[in-house]
This record gives sequence, structure tokens and C-alpha cells, in this order.
Amino acid sequence: MSSKKCVLIVNPRSGTSEKGRIVRMALSEMLAAGITVETAYTERPGHATELAIAYAAQGTDIVIAMGGDGTVNEVARGLCNTSSTLGIIPTGSGNGLARHLQIPLDPKGAIGVITAGNTQQCDYCTVNDRPFFCTFGIGFDAAVSDRFASRPGQRGMVNYVRSAFEELIHFEAEEYTIITDEGETREKAFVIACCNAAQYGNNAFIAPQASVTDGLMDITILHEGNLLRRAINGIDLMLGLIRNGARARMFRTSHLTINRPHSGPVHLDGEPADMGRRLVVRCHAGGLRVFSPGEMKVKPVFTSLTR
Repeated sequence: MSSKKCVLIVNPRSGTSEKGRIVRMALSEMLAAGITVETAYTERPGHATELAIAYAAQGTDIVIAMGGDGTVNEVARGLCNTSSTLGIIPTGSGNGLARHLQIPLDPKGAIGVITAGNTQQCDYCTVNDRPFFCTFGIGFDAAVSDRFASRPGQRGMVNYVRSAFEELIHFEAEEYTIITDEGETREKAFVIACCNAAQYGNNAFIAPQASVTDGLMDITILHEGNLLRRAINGIDLMLGLIRNGARARMFRTSHLTINRPHSGPVHLDGEPADMGRRLVVRCHAGGLRVFSPGEMKVKPVFTSLTR
């Protein structure tokens, strides 16, 4: 790998406060493996995508994203359908794509995955032509992401859980029309999640059997229910137990269209956005190469008792 061109794109504002030490260690480890690395720092939202596009156009072989999910996703967007390979040094909290691809959360271990040279040719997905890599969702999870983002000074899991409880009090499920090659169905849903990977992040498994290498999305629809049903769904989500049954419908497809009563919040890999009533979601097979030892396989130990 010594002849490879490599750049490390760093978000200096995300993740751990030990960013400088990790950067120095990364450069040292890569140099020891015979790889000289250029470093680029992001300056604003969207800058990581701009940098990734520019470096890919220059023929850079390895583009490493160092930061949280937002930084990783921005860099990945710039590398779709290019010859550059994405490396990930996760320093955020959720780390959904890194966890799914079994990339160690320890920076030195993550660098070791890159220097080992093993890669996966991964799918990516889009909704109305906007890329995502783990999950796209509407319903309760999108509403929580929107509420959480409205408090930029109050981050972390505790405040996310607080946002979820506050949203739960007044959240009302909507009826959606879902169109696939098999036809059209109507669903009153608590959550509709279109999943490339198995989890949101933090090992919260919304689609335990999802794969980023099969050319398909796993669609998980959680039906509306009372507070007990919602709580059980939450437990199943954390334990990787969600499956087809009375509370959920799951299927696989390469594309679908969702029509909803009105425009409003969605999330793409946990990042909130506003989109219109019509949502066209597609999986793009093998469009992103990533350094990874292989995909996580979710094997629940328990069986959910209530269906």
C-alpha cells in the first residue's frame, strides 16, 4: 500500500476532545505501514463532502473519515461511485456504519483495519436523491431526531432519551401509502425505517438481518400501539429481536415510494431534515468501497415473549 495516495479528513469539533492525539497516532501508525497521509480539516457543515469529492477527483486511493456519524456520512457521500476507498476512524457516539462493518471503536484498531487492506464493496441508499448509509426513517424516530437537534447545546444519550420521552407524550402516528413492485399498501405506522445496515447506532438494531452487500434495503414498519406496545418495541430494538409479527412488518426491496399526508421531518442516519409528501427511496448496489473486516451478524440470545 506504500504507493497509495491517502488523505485523513478530520472534523475538529466532533467526538472526543483527544482529537489531536488521535490524529498524531493515526499518522504515525499509517507511516509505519508505509503510507504517507495528508491531513485536511473541515470548517463547516458539508465541507467534508466537498473535500472527499475533490480528493476522489484527484485520484486519491484512500480517504479516511475521522469523526462522528455526521462526518463519516459526509465523506461517504463524496466517495459514492468513485475509485476511492473509505476508511473510518470513529470518534462519535452512535458510530452506526462502523459498528455494522465491525470497525473497532478504538482508534488504533480502526487504523489497523485500514492498514490490513481488507475491503467490502458496500451498497448505499438515497431518498429523493439524498444519500444515506445506515437508515432513513419517518415517524417517531424522525420526530425525536428533530426535537433532539433543536437543542444543539444539549447532546449525548441522556438528552436523546429525554427528547424521546417528551415526543412520546404527544406523538400521533400517520397513515402512509407504500408503493413497491408488488403493489400498494396503506399503513398507520409508528415508525417506517428503510435500512441499509442493521442498526441506527449504539447497537440499536432496527433491522437485525440487514446487509450492506446484498443490493436490498430491509424495510421495518412498526405499527402504532399503546404505550406498552411501544415500550416492548423499544426493548426488542435494543436486543435485536424485532421481526415480523403483530407489532411489525418487515420486507426487503431495492426501491419503494412512500406517500404521506403532508411534508415534515425525516432522518437520514440520525440527522434530521425536512422533506415533502412523496419520498422515493432506492438502494444502489456496490457503490461504495469501505475498509472493513466484514459485516456484523446479529444473533439474538433471547426470544421476545410478547408478539
